[in-house]
Amino acid sequence: MTCYVALLRAVNVSGTGKILMADLKAMCERIGYVDVRTYINSGNAIFTSDASAQEVKAAVEAELEAYAGKRIPVLVRTGEELRQIVAANPFPDAIGSRHLVYFLDKAPPADTIETMRDRKAERIALGAREIYIDYADNIRDTRMKFGVKAEMTARNINTVIKLAQLAS
Repeated sequence: MTCYVALLRAVNVSGTGKILMADLKAMCERIGYVDVRTYINSGNAIFTSDASAQEVKAAVEAELEAYAGKRIPVLVRTGEELRQIVAANPFPDAIGSRHLVYFLDKAPPADTIETMRDRKAERIALGAREIYIDYADNIRDTRMKFGVKAEMTARNINTVIKLAQLAS
């Protein structure tokens, strides 16, 4: 059995995509996942399964679409992958709530940093299937735009660390 974390994109943010975490837990249990837990209200589910990551993604997205009536993208990582993401954090000195990890389904293009527009003092680094950004004092008024055209979702590093712990 593998421990997975499903990261839902654009739910319970600024009043959009409302999903109760109790409902998310019930959906994951209905699929057949075990030891299901959720963490905070931003769409994070932790569970174990014998399925592959691709099968987990497809199953959770199908349940969410039936529930919400629209597609809700899901990014999936194993507990081990989350621990590696935390260990590889290029900005350990950053303030946790201002340091985001953007999760993608595949590696970000090599020119990701160069194609970002309207940058100020943000520090940016690429991971295996992640983009790390330390917004420092600029998080509230950043105007930075991604050049990457991919589905992604972000969590602050504090949340990523906690999810890695919960998935241990």
